[in-house]
Parts: sequence; C-alpha cells; structure tokens
Amino acid sequence: MAPLEPNEKIFVDIDFLKDDPHGELACTSCHGGDASNPDWKTAHKAVVKDPSFAKPDLACGKCHEEIAAAAPKSLHVTLAPYWDVLHTRMGATGQTTLNKVNEAFDNHCSSCHSSCGQCHISRPDSVEGGFVSGHFFKKRPDMEANCTACHGSRIQNEYMGKNEGYPADIHYTKLNMNCNKCHFAKEMHSANGHAKSRYLTDTHQKCENCHKDTVLKKSSEMHGTHLKKVACQVCHSVAYKNCYGCHVGKDPQGVPYYQIDKTDMAFKIGKNILQSKDRPYAFALVRHVPANPNLFDYYVKNAFPNFNRVPTFKYATPHNIQRKTPQTASCNHCHGNKKLFLTKDDVSPNELEANAKIIVRDDEIPPKQ
Repeated sequence: MAPLEPNEKIFVDIDFLKDDPHGELACTSCHGGDASNPDWKTAHKAVVKDPSFAKPDLACGKCHEEIAAAAPKSLHVTLAPYWDVLHTRMGATGQTTLNKVNEAFDNHCSSCHSSCGQCHISRPDSVEGGFVSGHFFKKRPDMEANCTACHGSRIQNEYMGKNEGYPADIHYTKLNMNCNKCHFAKEMHSANGHAKSRYLTDTHQKCENCHKDTVLKKSSEMHGTHLKKVACQVCHSVAYKNCYGCHVGKDPQGVPYYQIDKTDMAFKIGKNILQSKDRPYAFALVRHVPANPNLFDYYVKNAFPNFNRVPTFKYATPHNIQRKTPQTASCNHCHGNKKLFLTKDDVSPNELEANAKIIVRDDEIPPKQ
C-alpha cells in the first residue's frame, strides 16, 4: 500500500486508546467502514463522521441506552420551540409556503442542531467543529468550547461580563460556576423535544432549588413579600441583550447568509404568560427576540400572515445575576418606576397586537410605597 499523504492521515492520540474506555472499542463499532479492506480509500466509504447524530441508538445506545433513546427527542435536536412559533405565525398558508419555510429553516437555522458527540467530543459543527481534547470523551461538556460556543451572543456575554459596562454574573465571578452546575445532565438528556418552550419542562433548574434558606424560608422580608409574585431575575438581573430582527438570503454564489438588525441592552418587566406551578409569578423579565414578518421573504413572500399571534417579547432568564441591583436599592426603585416595565410606549405600533398579553398597563404597575 502506498504511504499516506499528511493530509490523508487521521490522528488518534495513543493516550485515548489507553486511558479512555471508548478507546477500547474498534473504530468501526461506532463509525462504520470496512476494517477488513486493505484499501483505506474504499474501506472508509461507509464511515460516518458523527455517528451520534445519524443513529445515536446504534452508536451510543450500546452502552448508554436510555440517554441515546432520548437524544433524538431532545431540544438540541428537534428545535421544536422554533418550529412551533413558525407554524403558529404561518397559520394555514398551504403546502407550498410550508415547503419554502422548511427550506429556509434548513439553510439558515437548523445548523444549530447538536448531537451527543458535539457536546462530549468535539465543538458543534455550527461553530466549525474540531476535537475539544483529541478524541477523548468528556463526561461534562466544556463550557466555552461547547456550551457558550453556541449560546454566546447573549448567554456567554451576559454570564462572563463581556457586555461593556455590565458586570458578569455573580455565580461566575464569585464561584466560577460552569453551566453544568445549574443545567444538569437530566435536563440536557431529557426527551422534551416537543415542548413549546424550554421553560415548560420538568427538568429546568430554578433559583429556589439552591437558595432555599434565603427564599423558601422567607428569612428576608423582601423575599417573603415577593415570593411567587415576581421571578427572581426581576430583582436580581441587570440589563441584557435584545435583538430586533433577522433577515436571511443567499449571496450570488448561492451561499446562505443572515443579517441581524439593531440590538440594544435593555431591562423590561412584563407579564408572565408562561404561568405554571413552577413559575407562578405575575411578573417576569421579557426579552425582544429577532423576529420579523419578513424573515423568509427571500424564499416566499407573506409567509407569516398570523405573525401577531406570537409575542416578539419572550419570557427571559438573563445570565447576569447580581445580589445588589438598581431595583434592590429601595422599594421605589421598582414600585411606581414605569421605565422598568414593558408598556405600550416601548413597543413599536406594528407589534402592539403581538405583545398585548405581555404589556403592562399603567394601573398594573405596583404603586410607590
């Protein structure tokens, strides 16, 4: 057999073969291919780069049966909340429009899918891939190489204090907490892929789960007064990123692209339209998402005739928690402070209908004390 050119070689560290239990498996047991074929080019024809994406039940399920069975139904794979919003905004527009929206979503949005391997071995494809630590399997994904590599523009910048003039989250600065300290494997591996919102699952972490002494036991007068009335972030967050639109298309060479409209740092308290037993609050923070009726105009005009059926401001849990914030300085820094609340003056006229259930009327703003 002719020697391989450098660009034809695949390097697997010898330490992986010795120290990682997965290194005891034959390459073909996960990636396929023909180990008996002496011609490497034809032997690799059936090789699958990311077997955990194609068939996690066969690749990972041999050992991790329960997790692998749930993987195809997880939010990281289905992106179900996005589809639910798109379908609601579309209404009964017909199969042709649906096909065009599907095409646009596949070209511009679905690259954010992830897989077992893109959390535990490599960086996600949407951020150019590449092994995190050789071929070693990491039990807990790397926060920067995996989690915030995708969830960066809002979550990473908030959590690590990368928004100029705004502090990092206290859980990061004081405790150096990684994402997995709050987002446990149970949540990541949950077969919740058909949920209409990630906040409507029973695996989502809550502040009270850790802060039982200060919140549930009502050791603070403020906590006792506001418990179950306002979400924790209403008092303990600062301003966060809001995006106001996204436009997609293809360049002259046919390469898909997207363009983001303006963004700003803002702080708005709105009505909680996701009230549940776990989130009974009357008020929660809301964030403007990059939604606009012309999102997929490049592919099909008027794809979203029911655009206003879904708010453009969404329930938000910013990752910028502070013990002391402008809101906690005194009661009247929040009570009677209209500028903190999402009122009709904060919403563009063409979005008033969409956000009617979230907008806070003047008579609903808590009065000054």
